[in-house]
Amino acid sequence: MMATHGIEVIGTDCDEDRVCTLNKGEITFDEEGLEELFHNALQHGIKFSTEYQAADMYIISVPTPYDPFSKKVDPCFVIDAVKEVLHAAPKGAILVIESTVSPGTIDRSVRPLIEKAGRVIGDDIHLVHAPERIIPGNMISELIHNSRTIGADSKAAGEAVKACYASFCQGDIVVTDIRTAEMTKVVENTFRAVNIAFANELAKICRHDNMDVYKIIDICNMHPRVNILQPGPGVGGHCISVDPWFLVGDYPSLAKVIGESMYVNASMPDYVLGRIDEIMEANHIADAARVGLYGLTYKENVDDCRESPTLQLLKSQKRHLAAPLKVYDPLIKRDLVENQYHDLNQFLKDIDILVIMVKHDEIKEKMAMLKDKIVLDCHNICPFEGTYHL
Repeated sequence: MMATHGIEVIGTDCDEDRVCTLNKGEITFDEEGLEELFHNALQHGIKFSTEYQAADMYIISVPTPYDPFSKKVDPCFVIDAVKEVLHAAPKGAILVIESTVSPGTIDRSVRPLIEKAGRVIGDDIHLVHAPERIIPGNMISELIHNSRTIGADSKAAGEAVKACYASFCQGDIVVTDIRTAEMTKVVENTFRAVNIAFANELAKICRHDNMDVYKIIDICNMHPRVNILQPGPGVGGHCISVDPWFLVGDYPSLAKVIGESMYVNASMPDYVLGRIDEIMEANHIADAARVGLYGLTYKENVDDCRESPTLQLLKSQKRHLAAPLKVYDPLIKRDLVENQYHDLNQFLKDIDILVIMVKHDEIKEKMAMLKDKIVLDCHNICPFEGTYHL
């Protein structure tokens, strides 16, 4: 996006295969509009390398997982990237951390690295946090239209980064301090996680007493100040399923609602397994190999499987079901799990119970193919009478 708006860009990655693929003019994942944008960037001179170059500004956008025991952010990838940048960065360069981190991470983990390298923050190196704000499946539109938050030590550095993003971003760009920027991004994802957990807990309560959670949510949402989200089989991706844990890890005695919400969301894949057990028993099906999961990705119409509910479910299935479940996803072309199919017709032929884990457009368009199947619909998209729900 920057390259197509007049900025000289060098994309850098430690993965040699990825860099080689990009230099051959090929994209590395599917996203609507990405291929056209990528080739436009190539025409504008974007380059790719495994080595950091001298530059005016460095934007670090690497994963930030969390420690599964402490729940704290694991900044190891950010630390490694910053170390590499410091070897190449000339005096006066701006170092932007785009990766999502918990409040205080830059003070704890990044500043000491810069100081240890003998660089003077605010003179030799300018430190900025500009957390990313896009979602797979709608990346290009959100890059252009979403607002951005830029946290900086100095107004001058913040305004310089703002001008760079403003070359393409049409949303509001707010300049603030670094810790505020860190917190706002984590809070955005936490808000979503808590609201999803509320919907998921409602689904469990309604199932317990045989109430229709979808009808109840529809009626409640008629109220002008109520907007309940839809329940689902779990939460995946590298944002909503990860970032709220940072607050739980850093503030364990304070983040009570957040912590419980994350545990509710994390429980949903096992809850789906329990529903499969119930449905198998109700339909006198003893062989779990006759059960198929539709969808491997963490959300619809993307090829991103990070932290997906289906993968979470498959990890724990052996505790519930003896035989491995069958799996199909139209967007995952490579073999990712055991018993994975790449043909929908054969997949449906080999199962009796279909579990809709992901609401890809494909399954909506081919819903008629399910009319003779027992369906557990985790997203309330199947219109057939007798369909099971969460």
